[in-house]
Amino acid sequence: MIEGVIVRLEERVPDLRGRTAAAADLAALMAANALPQAPVAAHVLPVALQGGRESSATALFIQDLEEVVGVLLTFRAVGRTGGQELARVRDIIRQVVEAVAGWGPDEVPGVFRLARGGMVRMSGGTLVYQLDFAITDQLRIRP
Repeated sequence: MIEGVIVRLEERVPDLRGRTAAAADLAALMAANALPQAPVAAHVLPVALQGGRESSATALFIQDLEEVVGVLLTFRAVGRTGGQELARVRDIIRQVVEAVAGWGPDEVPGVFRLARGGMVRMSGGTLVYQLDFAITDQLRIRP
């Protein structure tokens, strides 16, 4: 599912082409106390998994679950060009929402919806903004 979101962002958000990666790349940057060097970059990571209603059928356990995937956007040089840069930040955030919301991978019955978004950090001209998208899936297990 993470890989599908990465592909979707790279296809639909021009500023993120070649600049979108999974959580492992973010972990490596954090271990080095570094940030992406591109003007804007995205990291896609699993955020939460919530169990829902369960039911049983003959020889089958079924449970709804909601998976939350986060898109962490890192913007460099925010504030140096004033309002123009903030308009660009808003535009990219909107493009990410439009790329993911309403879409779902083929193997999942639901589609993503925007759960929340907000600033994680702003310092030294760098803004980190997180968008969380939730999708409903279903466990089907033969016990």
